[in-house]
Amino acid sequence: MKDERLEKLADVLVNYSTKVKKGDRVAISAEDAALPFIKAVARAAVKAGALVEYYIDVPDVDAELLKNGTEEQYARENIRFGACAKSDVWISAWGSENTKTMQSIEAERLKQKRLANKDNRKIYSERMGTGELRWCGTQFPTNGDAQNAGMSLEEYEDFVYTAGYLYEEDPVAKWQEMAAWQEKWASYLDGKKELHILSKDTDIFVNVAGRKWINCCGDANFPDGEIFTSPVEDGINGYITFSYPAIMNGNEFYEVRLTVEKGRIVDVSCKNEEMLDTLLSYVDTDAGSRYFGEVAIGTNYGIQRHTKNILFDEKIGGSMHMAIGEAFREAGGKNESAIHWDMINDMTREGKIYADGELFYENGKFKEEIVQSERFPTPWKNKSKSMPFQLPPRWKPYS
Repeated sequence: MKDERLEKLADVLVNYSTKVKKGDRVAISAEDAALPFIKAVARAAVKAGALVEYYIDVPDVDAELLKNGTEEQYARENIRFGACAKSDVWISAWGSENTKTMQSIEAERLKQKRLANKDNRKIYSERMGTGELRWCGTQFPTNGDAQNAGMSLEEYEDFVYTAGYLYEEDPVAKWQEMAAWQEKWASYLDGKKELHILSKDTDIFVNVAGRKWINCCGDANFPDGEIFTSPVEDGINGYITFSYPAIMNGNEFYEVRLTVEKGRIVDVSCKNEEMLDTLLSYVDTDAGSRYFGEVAIGTNYGIQRHTKNILFDEKIGGSMHMAIGEAFREAGGKNESAIHWDMINDMTREGKIYADGELFYENGKFKEEIVQSERFPTPWKNKSKSMPFQLPPRWKPYS
């Protein structure tokens, strides 16, 4: 029996997020636990006239290669990644039966595997930047991810589909409404030269001069809800502490603190000190991983719970994040790396962000009066000061 929510998700991904048209080469990828997702997206893409290819990852096989294989066997170019990166459209899903499969793998082996795919990542980044590749990543609810989030599968399904407004009669209309609101803030930040970010144990200046702010409204991630840019590579100074756990390959690092001078990370620490060497193995992936590729503000106020899933966590309304490593070409970023790792900070308490000296964001909320002017006309009717749309009717605050 088909899950109508999944069918609706597939329809939105194909027809709104990636705008598949007849003759497009569409690649679909996911882990074996997300096979229903691959089937649903394939049905929607075929209906749109696409030429469909699909790729299924089996994490247990990857783990076997990494644990027991030689460097020649595990540090190889990922054929699936390369093929997908060369398609017209790539639609992928996260979703694992076991989110800790890679946790016991030696850090150096994981690093070598990342470096083996650096060229593929460069192709992907460049084609995304030029618009040649239309990519969208989403989440397929699995028992593994539900458990990781501290929910039952039923609760997690509701969380996932609600965050994408899929219980709405017309989800696309909701995302278009959100896009109009976010565009005001992206337009406001375009042309600004410097951000000053303040929060608990955080005081950092970020140069964004000449960079483009991107409005994310369901066309690259789904669900979505952020505005981001890539900072000037040597233009960051100060220190930042990320209040939410930074997660990579099942490893969790608490209260990661980065000190930065002229864009380069010069000091690294975390609360769970026994994990510091593992943390450093990611920060030292390559020369570019000591620099930042992204600074962003989460805008999805329908997501209010940290679920240890970056797709949702970086979108939390009232949060901001920065990513070490690979930058975004579409934003004007130049940093290159085999890694792009988002780390998230709660801004609802003591959080402030200034743009060229003007306070536009405080305690997790934008100061709407700044953009309610002739320069930035308000494109919505709801006069709420915190956000331009109501939370979806099925939304339930998990705590």
